[in-house]
Amino acid sequence: MIVMLDFTMTLHHLEQERTRLASQLANLSNAISALSGTTSNRTGRRISAAGRARIAAAQRARWAKVKGTKVVPIATHKRAISSAARRRIAAAQRTRWAKWRKEKKSA
Repeated sequence: MIVMLDFTMTLHHLEQERTRLASQLANLSNAISALSGTTSNRTGRRISAAGRARIAAAQRARWAKVKGTKVVPIATHKRAISSAARRRIAAAQRTRWAKWRKEKKSA
């Protein structure tokens, strides 16, 4: 009978401990969810292509100075537009201006 009573008390203490741990686990889970909601989703700053080019040119100059060689400039590729594309853009712009003048005249 004493052994059975001892097992019952041990079981009771273990159930209390389990309840206490479950409560602490729930509190920790709530704290983590509250903290994760406060972080912002900001992205890092972006650098422009011109800024990257300046940094790259400066680095090439530093390496040339270290190596004792001349800085070789990197030619930038100028984008070209075809004559057909220029004609399409010009025609669309003429249409826009004609529409604007017509609206201005009627107003």
